[in-house]
Amino acid sequence: MSGGGLGGVVPPGLTQTGESIARTQEPSGAIPWPDGHVDVWDHVECAMALSSCGLREPARRAYRWLRETQRADGSWPRSVTGGTVTDAAAESHHAAYIAVGAWHEYLVTGDERHSVAMWPTVRRAVEWVLGLRAPRGEISWERDAAGKPGSFALLSGCSSIHQSLRCAIALAKLADDPRPDWELAADQLAHLVAAHPEAFADKSRFAMDWYYPVLGGAVGGAEGAARLVSGWDRFVVPGLGVRCVSDQPWVTGAETCELVIALDACGMRAEALEVFADAQHLRHPDGSYWTGWQFANSEPFPRERSSWTAAAVVLAADALTGFSRGAGIFRDAAGAQAVPNACDCGSGRG
Repeated sequence: MSGGGLGGVVPPGLTQTGESIARTQEPSGAIPWPDGHVDVWDHVECAMALSSCGLREPARRAYRWLRETQRADGSWPRSVTGGTVTDAAAESHHAAYIAVGAWHEYLVTGDERHSVAMWPTVRRAVEWVLGLRAPRGEISWERDAAGKPGSFALLSGCSSIHQSLRCAIALAKLADDPRPDWELAADQLAHLVAAHPEAFADKSRFAMDWYYPVLGGAVGGAEGAARLVSGWDRFVVPGLGVRCVSDQPWVTGAETCELVIALDACGMRAEALEVFADAQHLRHPDGSYWTGWQFANSEPFPRERSSWTAAAVVLAADALTGFSRGAGIFRDAAGAQAVPNACDCGSGRG
């Protein structure tokens, strides 16, 4: 068993799950998908899980890989395989998420020196992301390989960016480099996520658009709980987990565990515990987790066990049981909600 960030002990099953992530890590520090490609968002999520499990050395290698592979403009390629760029476009929520990882690492370890080392990388990433803001404040989902911004924003992506901005603001204060413009951007984004669905492309078939406004902290408390209750019957399959897409007989471990974190963040603890228990049918004896389950055919789909699914399990378990100092990072995002004077929309939030 490994020591947790609170001085306690990581549950043995979760240590095994963390070790299953570490086994996938490349010598460079990159943590790939089962097909071998790396995207930064999932890589960061895996680094967070490693740190939560007390696996300090592989977590630090993952953060070093981020520092070493960041492009001059502050972004990372959408896909890298074996050290070679396989998709040169870049996604805004991918780049922003390094702030969540870097802040989480500080919460877990208390290592200010590492945070200072990460700060220039985080600063460049956030500035690149904010370069994709539209006049209203939503953030385009990508910049293509030719440098052209995407034509729309994503609700789930901007919800994740909201949490990233909150974490980046905390890191800026730690680095004694305050960024009040980031605070304004975060407030504006929270308002849009909570009150202006028309600002985002319609991806409402996907569970992420249902719970990510809560997970990323833009919608919380009673409002967050009401949002989760409203989509429950559409997305939750009792005993199995959360559908990735509302009209498909397919539950996925990552979406299920992200919902667990969102439920916990807005005080729905009993529901969170129940949904987390439902996800355990995806567990493999080696501690890894199947990516998903096609329940019409009663078989894993796809037939793979992904590092980022295991990471979501670890972070959900930590949120529920608090074995690391980073356990509250999603609750903290929900608690950081502001009511910006953003527009005269009559929503009660602006």
